[in-house]
Amino acid sequence: MTADLKDLAAQAMQLTPEERSELAHQLILSLHEVSDDSPEAIARAWEEEIARRIADMDAGVTQWIPGEEVIAKMRAKIEAAKAHADQRQR
Repeated sequence: MTADLKDLAAQAMQLTPEERSELAHQLILSLHEVSDDSPEAIARAWEEEIARRIADMDAGVTQWIPGEEVIAKMRAKIEAAKAHADQRQR
């Protein structure tokens, strides 16, 4: 990490959690490529992806996890992350 990047990171850590969240969001958005595709082309691509996933499901290629199980796992991860963040702030 360069000195400029270290300075910038240090400055960012002085922001409120909400400001850091917004900054992180803006930085992540800046990494995504801008698409020149039309809305129709994007919709077609999604339709193709959905059809591929359904075909994989019908063929038994993919392993499906019940939504309730996924949500329970994500909630547990969120709670663990919150507990970890609380411990770091003490």
